Amino acid sequence: MKCWNIERKKMSEAQLNVWEKALGWRKRQMIQKQLNPISNKIRNDTLEEVAKEFDAMKNGGDTTASFAAYVRSLKK
Repeated sequence: MKCWNIERKKMSEAQLNVWEKALGWRKRQMIQKQLNPISNKIRNDTLEEVAKEFDAMKNGGDTTASFAAYVRSLKK
């Protein structure tokens, strides 16, 4: 425990924030891997439904098409 406290004091505030963000990012990845496959299916189906609604909007042109492509890219 002492070693961590010494190292923590040596780190600058910016370095510490980067380290804490990296740990948070890893934790989110681990949780996402543990998600139930049924939850992923529901999520993907919902995203596809939203993308289809963007595709149905004809007056938006390329903008709505790019939104639809972005929404589809969010699928897992």
